[in-house]
Amino acid sequence: MKIFHTRKQFLAFFMPGFFLGIIYVNFIAKKYVAEPGIFSDYFLEQFVNMKIDVREYIFYLLRLRVLPLLVLAALSFTKVRKISAVLFLLWTGLSGGILISSAAAGLGIKGSLLCITALFPQFLFYIPAYLILLWYCYEAPQNRWNRQKTVFIVLSMSVGLIMEAYVNPVIVKAFLSTL
Repeated sequence: MKIFHTRKQFLAFFMPGFFLGIIYVNFIAKKYVAEPGIFSDYFLEQFVNMKIDVREYIFYLLRLRVLPLLVLAALSFTKVRKISAVLFLLWTGLSGGILISSAAAGLGIKGSLLCITALFPQFLFYIPAYLILLWYCYEAPQNRWNRQKTVFIVLSMSVGLIMEAYVNPVIVKAFLSTL
Protein backbone atom coordinates (compact mmCIF):
# COMPACT_ATOMS: atom_id res chain seq x y z
CA MET A 1 0.00 0.00 0.00
CA LYS A 2 1.33 3.38 -1.00
CA ILE A 3 0.08 5.11 2.20
CA PHE A 4 2.82 3.38 4.21
CA HIS A 5 5.50 4.99 2.05
CA THR A 6 4.42 8.57 2.70
CA ARG A 7 4.15 10.75 5.78
CA LYS A 8 0.47 9.81 6.02
CA GLN A 9 1.48 6.55 7.70
CA PHE A 10 1.70 8.47 10.98
CA LEU A 11 -2.06 8.99 10.81
CA ALA A 12 -2.48 5.33 9.89
CA PHE A 13 -0.95 4.46 13.28
CA PHE A 14 -2.27 7.39 15.34
CA MET A 15 -5.94 7.12 14.35
CA PRO A 16 -6.52 3.46 15.35
CA GLY A 17 -5.12 4.30 18.78
CA PHE A 18 -7.39 7.36 18.94
CA PHE A 19 -10.46 5.28 18.06
CA LEU A 20 -9.46 2.60 20.59
CA GLY A 21 -9.25 5.34 23.25
CA ILE A 22 -12.76 6.50 22.38
CA ILE A 23 -14.08 2.92 22.46
CA TYR A 24 -12.33 2.28 25.78
CA VAL A 25 -13.95 5.29 27.46
CA ASN A 26 -17.41 4.69 26.02
CA PHE A 27 -17.68 0.94 26.49
CA ILE A 28 -15.09 -0.40 28.91
CA ALA A 29 -14.41 2.41 31.39
CA LYS A 30 -17.89 3.94 31.32
CA LYS A 31 -18.43 3.66 35.09
CA TYR A 32 -15.05 5.28 35.87
CA VAL A 33 -15.77 8.23 33.60
CA ALA A 34 -19.09 8.83 35.36
CA GLU A 35 -17.29 9.40 38.69
CA PRO A 36 -16.18 12.95 39.53
CA GLY A 37 -12.66 13.65 38.30
CA ILE A 38 -10.60 16.33 36.66
CA PHE A 39 -13.51 17.30 34.42
CA SER A 40 -15.84 18.04 37.32
CA ASP A 41 -17.01 21.59 38.03
CA TYR A 42 -15.42 21.44 41.49
CA PHE A 43 -11.95 20.58 40.13
CA LEU A 44 -12.15 23.22 37.41
CA GLU A 45 -13.16 25.90 39.96
CA GLN A 46 -10.19 24.88 42.10
CA PHE A 47 -7.88 25.26 39.10
CA VAL A 48 -9.15 28.78 38.34
CA ASN A 49 -8.41 29.87 41.91
CA MET A 50 -5.03 28.11 42.16
CA LYS A 51 -1.70 29.93 42.13
CA ILE A 52 0.83 27.90 40.15
CA ASP A 53 4.44 27.73 41.36
CA VAL A 54 6.22 27.92 38.01
CA ARG A 55 9.53 26.50 39.28
CA GLU A 56 7.82 23.37 40.57
CA TYR A 57 5.66 23.16 37.48
CA ILE A 58 8.69 23.31 35.16
CA PHE A 59 10.22 20.23 36.83
CA TYR A 60 6.91 18.41 36.52
CA LEU A 61 6.71 19.35 32.83
CA LEU A 62 10.30 18.24 32.22
CA ARG A 63 9.43 14.77 33.49
CA LEU A 64 6.14 14.68 31.62
CA ARG A 65 7.29 16.04 28.25
CA VAL A 66 11.02 15.42 27.96
CA LEU A 67 11.22 11.89 29.39
CA PRO A 68 9.15 10.33 26.55
CA LEU A 69 11.21 12.32 24.05
CA LEU A 70 14.47 11.02 25.53
CA VAL A 71 13.19 7.44 25.58
CA LEU A 72 12.09 7.70 21.95
CA ALA A 73 15.41 9.36 21.05
CA ALA A 74 17.35 6.55 22.73
CA LEU A 75 15.26 3.93 20.93
CA SER A 76 15.75 5.76 17.63
CA PHE A 77 19.38 4.63 17.59
CA THR A 78 18.52 0.95 18.04
CA LYS A 79 17.10 -1.72 15.76
CA VAL A 80 13.63 -1.30 17.32
CA ARG A 81 13.30 2.32 16.19
CA LYS A 82 10.50 1.69 13.67
CA ILE A 83 8.51 -0.42 16.13
CA SER A 84 9.01 2.19 18.85
CA ALA A 85 7.74 4.94 16.51
CA VAL A 86 4.63 2.90 15.68
CA LEU A 87 3.99 2.08 19.35
CA PHE A 88 4.51 5.72 20.30
CA LEU A 89 1.94 6.83 17.71
CA LEU A 90 -0.55 4.19 18.87
CA TRP A 91 -0.01 5.19 22.51
CA THR A 92 -0.38 8.89 21.69
CA GLY A 93 -3.58 8.22 19.77
CA LEU A 94 -4.97 6.07 22.59
CA SER A 95 -4.15 8.75 25.16
CA GLY A 96 -5.74 11.46 23.03
CA GLY A 97 -8.88 9.41 22.46
CA ILE A 98 -9.24 8.71 26.17
CA LEU A 99 -8.67 12.37 27.07
CA ILE A 100 -11.11 13.82 24.52
CA SER A 101 -13.78 11.20 25.27
CA SER A 102 -13.46 11.68 29.03
CA ALA A 103 -13.71 15.44 28.64
CA ALA A 104 -16.74 15.17 26.37
CA ALA A 105 -18.41 12.70 28.73
CA GLY A 106 -17.81 14.96 31.72
CA LEU A 107 -18.48 18.39 30.24
CA GLY A 108 -19.92 17.86 26.77
CA ILE A 109 -18.67 20.13 24.00
CA LYS A 110 -17.14 22.42 26.64
CA GLY A 111 -14.87 19.54 27.63
CA SER A 112 -13.63 19.09 24.09
CA LEU A 113 -12.99 22.82 23.79
CA LEU A 114 -11.17 22.72 27.13
CA CYS A 115 -8.86 19.99 25.80
CA ILE A 116 -8.06 22.03 22.71
CA THR A 117 -7.44 25.10 24.86
CA ALA A 118 -5.21 23.11 27.20
CA LEU A 119 -3.01 22.02 24.29
CA PHE A 120 -2.48 25.55 23.01
CA PRO A 121 0.12 27.06 22.38
CA GLN A 122 2.75 24.56 23.56
CA PHE A 123 1.71 21.75 21.24
CA LEU A 124 2.48 24.01 18.27
CA PHE A 125 6.10 23.45 19.33
CA TYR A 126 5.95 19.89 20.71
CA ILE A 127 4.32 18.34 17.65
CA PRO A 128 7.01 19.41 15.13
CA ALA A 129 9.76 18.26 17.50
CA TYR A 130 8.20 14.84 17.90
CA LEU A 131 7.42 14.57 14.19
CA ILE A 132 11.09 15.13 13.31
CA LEU A 133 12.14 12.40 15.74
CA LEU A 134 9.36 10.02 14.64
CA TRP A 135 10.22 10.57 10.99
CA TYR A 136 13.84 9.74 11.73
CA CYS A 137 12.81 6.60 13.65
CA TYR A 138 10.58 5.50 10.83
CA GLU A 139 12.91 6.26 7.93
CA ALA A 140 16.37 5.46 9.33
CA PRO A 141 18.89 4.47 7.98
CA GLN A 142 17.81 6.25 4.75
CA ASN A 143 17.19 9.38 6.82
CA ARG A 144 20.33 10.54 8.65
CA TRP A 145 20.47 12.32 11.98
CA ASN A 146 22.23 15.68 11.96
CA ARG A 147 22.94 18.69 14.13
CA GLN A 148 20.08 20.75 12.66
CA LYS A 149 17.54 18.18 13.81
CA THR A 150 19.02 18.19 17.29
CA VAL A 151 18.98 21.99 17.51
CA PHE A 152 15.42 22.16 16.15
CA ILE A 153 14.11 19.58 18.63
CA VAL A 154 15.88 21.16 21.61
CA LEU A 155 14.65 24.65 20.70
CA SER A 156 11.10 23.50 19.94
CA MET A 157 10.81 21.55 23.16
CA SER A 158 12.31 24.43 25.16
CA VAL A 159 9.90 26.99 23.72
CA GLY A 160 7.03 24.53 24.22
CA LEU A 161 7.97 24.07 27.88
CA ILE A 162 8.16 27.83 28.43
CA MET A 163 4.79 28.30 26.74
CA GLU A 164 3.23 25.53 28.79
CA ALA A 165 4.60 26.88 32.05
CA TYR A 166 3.90 30.58 31.57
CA VAL A 167 1.29 31.10 28.82
CA ASN A 168 -0.94 28.03 28.93
CA PRO A 169 -2.19 28.46 32.54
CA VAL A 170 -3.31 31.99 31.70
CA ILE A 171 -5.15 30.80 28.58
CA VAL A 172 -6.83 27.89 30.39
CA LYS A 173 -7.88 30.08 33.31
CA ALA A 174 -9.30 32.65 30.90
CA PHE A 175 -11.24 29.90 29.10
CA LEU A 176 -12.51 28.41 32.36
CA SER A 177 -13.69 31.82 33.58
CA THR A 178 -16.02 31.97 30.56
CA LEU A 179 -17.77 28.70 31.49
